[in-house]
Amino acid sequence: MDWGLRNRLSRIIKPATGKTVMLAIDHGYFLGPTTGLEEPAKVAAPLLPYADTLMPTRGVLRNCIDANFDIPVCLRVSGGTSVLKEDLSNEELTVSLKDAIRLNVAAVALSIFVGSPNEKQSLKNMADLIDDANDYGMPVLAVTAVGKDMVRDARYLALATRIAGEMGAHFVKTYYCDDFEKVTKTSPVPVVIAGGKKIPEKEALELSYKAIQAGAVGVDMGRNIFQSDNPVPMIKTVREVVHAGLKPDKAFDMYQTLSAEAKKKKTA
Repeated sequence: MDWGLRNRLSRIIKPATGKTVMLAIDHGYFLGPTTGLEEPAKVAAPLLPYADTLMPTRGVLRNCIDANFDIPVCLRVSGGTSVLKEDLSNEELTVSLKDAIRLNVAAVALSIFVGSPNEKQSLKNMADLIDDANDYGMPVLAVTAVGKDMVRDARYLALATRIAGEMGAHFVKTYYCDDFEKVTKTSPVPVVIAGGKKIPEKEALELSYKAIQAGAVGVDMGRNIFQSDNPVPMIKTVREVVHAGLKPDKAFDMYQTLSAEAKKKKTA
């Protein structure tokens, strides 16, 4: 790897622990005003101090994120379909690398749809992006999107993750599953897990812990943080799980304690 590419990756995956907590707020690119993310500026501001990396779209980055805040950005650069379409896999690259560099981002991210009708196009999108990004030392995150009819098991996720790594992605975001070690051990590049749909806080903390123990280098959570009853205590606790290996029971205790303290401050 070129120095610039290694340096950008080191801003995302912290050298001190080899781990990362990414905050995903890019949902609006196909979902519109997602519940809990209706006002991105208000949602992101209190969470940014506890995230290692922010994953937004360029519109939200330019209009809703304080440019004075020092946080590495992994920019969503694919899209083209909305939740109104049955097939979300018909994506293209929607942001030029030139604009990503103009925004001073640390990495760019796109979805790939292995097993979908548009598999070839999404993989070609990734290959083209990697070719351009390598010229400028820009890491590419491949997001292994899963369609409605695709099974999120180790066999499928290992296939999608391995393909992304083989084609040159610098790190991969995928879903957690049973036997997740089969996914991480067969990936030639670091793997970050997606938080997915909102689940109870205790389950989300357990998910994070299991993924890290199974070889993931971090989590990229959105809805399980900004849709939490207590988003700041939640992201603080996720940090302890990812960077310090805090076990689920103690992590949930921490979340409850921080939530109670936050409630007292609001009512004081």
